[in-house]
Amino acid sequence: MGKNILIVDDSSSLRQVVSLALTRAGYEVMEAGDGQDALDKLDGRKINLIISDVNMPRMDGITFVTQLKQNQRYKFTPVIMLTTEGQDAKKEQGRAAGAKAWIMKPFSPPILLDAVAKLILP
Repeated sequence: MGKNILIVDDSSSLRQVVSLALTRAGYEVMEAGDGQDALDKLDGRKINLIISDVNMPRMDGITFVTQLKQNQRYKFTPVIMLTTEGQDAKKEQGRAAGAKAWIMKPFSPPILLDAVAKLILP
């Protein structure tokens, strides 16, 4: 069974690009349109990694990560923030919430896949 990755982004085209790169690399992919949608989809199944945007409607990425980390089942699930936000203060908010990596958009798939490989446990 492949490793499961949840992509959380309000842009369907970005989710499609990330999903394509991940599935080609052998990962299983789930998608959510915002933080609330992602929380609703976390039904107890094993998620090996989450890639989340910061700026989204209904629930932003930092609020999502904060709430995710309160769930015992997903407390140790690594999170990569994939965003246009580059300010140090925003990155610090992400780290404080529990994000393990920060990748700026636009991104290159090899850089994303390298970060994923470093954070997913074998």
